[in-house]
Order: sequence, then structure tokens, then C-alpha cells
Amino acid sequence: MEWFAAPDYWLSRLLLQRGLACVYLVAFLGAARQFRALVGERGMLPVPRLVAHVPFRQAPSVFQLHYSDRFFAGWSWTGCAVSVALLGGLDGQLPLWAGMSLWLLPWVMYLSIVNVGQTWYGFGWESLLLEVGFLAVFLGNDEVAPPVVVLFLLRWILFRVEFGAGLIKMRGDACWRRLTCLDFHHETQPMPGPLSRYFHHLPRPVHRIETAANHVTQLAVPVLLFTPQPVATAAAALMIVTQLWLVLSGNFAWLNWLTIVLALSAVRLPDTAPTPVPDTPLWYEIVVLAVATALLALSYRPVRNMFSRRQVMNRSYDPLHLVNTYGAFGSVSRIRHEVIVEGTADAVPREDSDWREYEFKGKPGDPRRRPRQFAPYHLRLDWMMWFAALSPAYAGPWFGALVERLLENDRDTLRLLRRSPFPPDAPPRHVRARLFRYRYTTRRELRDTGAHWERVYVREFMPPTRLAAGPPRSP
Repeated sequence: MEWFAAPDYWLSRLLLQRGLACVYLVAFLGAARQFRALVGERGMLPVPRLVAHVPFRQAPSVFQLHYSDRFFAGWSWTGCAVSVALLGGLDGQLPLWAGMSLWLLPWVMYLSIVNVGQTWYGFGWESLLLEVGFLAVFLGNDEVAPPVVVLFLLRWILFRVEFGAGLIKMRGDACWRRLTCLDFHHETQPMPGPLSRYFHHLPRPVHRIETAANHVTQLAVPVLLFTPQPVATAAAALMIVTQLWLVLSGNFAWLNWLTIVLALSAVRLPDTAPTPVPDTPLWYEIVVLAVATALLALSYRPVRNMFSRRQVMNRSYDPLHLVNTYGAFGSVSRIRHEVIVEGTADAVPREDSDWREYEFKGKPGDPRRRPRQFAPYHLRLDWMMWFAALSPAYAGPWFGALVERLLENDRDTLRLLRRSPFPPDAPPRHVRARLFRYRYTTRRELRDTGAHWERVYVREFMPPTRLAAGPPRSP
């Protein structure tokens, strides 16, 4: 069928596939390096405890069948190896069916991780990676031209990501409608980057322009993805520029980069298709059309949610994460709070004890330390510490376990941190957590003090806790 293939998108498909392989690599690498302390056998939220209570049909995963830390590590590092193979173009050297099977492999492997990841894997970009990764299986390789219907479905995902995010903002916090949200957002976002402070100190009229441009990009431009070329390419290019702006202004894991990869599905680049274009096998056309029909049918619930007055963000409607709903920052915090964790070697903790602060890799701590760039790598504990500062309820399931591991000087937990103030053979006797209010210093304050942040004590988050007293009490 001539209408089935889109040979003009040969190079676009290539860039999309290689970009997606990079995102897969970052995701598997993060899983391999962080899982032991988060979901391992002695993790804060152990996988064995989850699978003992959650049936396979609710969370399909290979770890429902078997779990050990060694097995999880091997699974994650194998995912890295498969991602590298895809990045190197191995799928293009294989027969069509084998190339599709190779793309199916990282999707199955990452699905197994997400479905046992619990709180640590509850972010919208996890489902987004799985939804895009599943469609990538049917993009084909050098034996066929890119299927029109798959490119359409990829644009459909991009439309839902952007349009859903725009709707949740307009329905949520009034500051989005007043164009004032970015007066606060760059300072209060989950994990600021090295340039976030400069974005925050931009003149307020520039913040108004930023916000208005965001509304245009998320509410008007997505419709243009389904128009003829070159308009669709221009719309995708505008989205890419917007996402690069977000990359510079903060750390949002791989959300922005994956959105950029998605936008390539609408970009028509110079023709690199072979002449003549290879014929498309009938079996491939049947499989692609069947999958597309099923995914469009499953889109009913995300669309209903998108246009509901009670729209929710980042929800998956099936255990395979095939079609999901997205959105971010329906409300924006005006004040930044940070949970600061401290320990002391004193036998009796007092206010004047030698309290030493644990330093996290990404989240603000030491006021003199400039935020670093980590995205697209995802520091999962740092992100959850931001949620904990918003409300202790977010920390309930895992914060007590974190404190217990710090009291033990647990090696895997300490690897998630930038610095522990205690030597490996001398753990603290007590650990506490306190809540501080943070704000960016002015240019003059930075010049005079060298501090990027000013912080003020707010209240106790968790009282001094010792290991001998039993499991630490969550805040």
C-alpha cells in the first residue's frame, strides 16, 4: 500500500531511534546504579515485599517470578548493553522481524523495572518512555520505509504531552492565567540547574513573555502537528526550541530530551531514502495496523481525562503503560522548602551537639554550593526529597528507612549522596531532619557572601532518632 509508507521521513526515523536509544541507556544506567538502596533486598522499598502482595496481572514484571539484587543488576546492565547496540544501529543490520524484536527487548526490560519501582518510578517520564518505546518497535528498519500510521501515533503522543500539560496549567494555578507563575517556578522547581538562578532573576516582563510563550507552545502549536508540511515541521521545531529552553532552566530527568525525540516524528528532513524504496511486507502492514487500531481505542480514557474538569496528571491506565496521560505543574509553589538531614556522634543529642549535615547530589543543601546539571540522568532520592518538603505524607513510606540506613552507614544508601559527614567505620549515634526555607540570593548578596541560597530555619521535620530505639518514626 503506497499510503502506508513515508519515505520522506527516513532520516527523521533514524534520528528518533538513536535518540530513543540514548534515553533508554540513561534510564537503565540510573536503575543499575541506584536500585540497591531504593528497591533492593535491603532497600527502602524492597521489591520482594511488593511482589508478595501485588499480583502479576497488576504489575507484570520478570521480578514477580524471581528477585535478587544480583539478578536486578544483571537485568539493568543488560538493558544498558541492548541500548548501546541500538544506539550503534544493530537493528538496521538485522532482518525486519529481528530488528523489531530487538526494539521490543528494552521495552519489556524497562517495563519490568517500572512495575516494581513503586514511588521511585512514579514519574510521568517513566510511562512516556514506555509508551514511546512500544511504538518504536513498529517503526521498522532499513528494510522498510517508516509507516505513516506509526509516525502519526508518535505525534499523537506529543500532542497529549504538550496539550495535556497546557490544559492542566490553565485549569490549575491562577498564576498561569495571570502570567506570573515563572516569578516563582525557577526558584521552587524540584531540582534547579546551574542556570536556574539566572532565569529566576530575569526581569518580570521577560517572565510574562516566557509564560505566554509556554501557553502558545502547549495549547496552540500542538494542533499544527497534524497539518501538511512544512507547517508541521515548523511546529515541531518550535517545540524543540521550547524544550531546549527548559533543559537550560532546570533538571527534569529525560522528560525534555524524550519530548525532543518525539518531535522528530513531525520533522521532514532531507531525503535519504534508498531508490527504489523497498516494498513493505504484508505481514508487517497487518501487524502495524492492528497495533495502531488497538492503541487508538485505548486512547479513549486519556482523551476523556484531558477534557475533564477534574483532569489528573501523569496517570497510566493499563499495567503495560501503553497509553497514558501527562501533565506537569498544575500548581506552582511560591516558597521553596528543603529537608536538611543531619547526624551527630553525641550519645545524648542536644541543640548544641555537633550536628553534621548530609549533602545530596542534586537537591539544594549547602547555600554556597551552586546547583549542578544532572538531567537527563534522574536522581530519584533527590526528587523525592523535594516532594517530602512539600508534605511529610510523601515521605511516609520511605523516610524512616532512609534514616535507618544512615544510622547504619549503609554503603549503598551513602552512594546516593554527594557526601556523608561520618567516616565508614563511625556511623552517627543520632539522625534528625529539619525544614528550611530557601531563596536565591541577589546578585549583590552572591558577590558579598559567595552564597547562591539564603536559608532560614522553619521547623523540625523529624526529631533526633537512634538505631537502638527501633525503626525510625516517619515524619
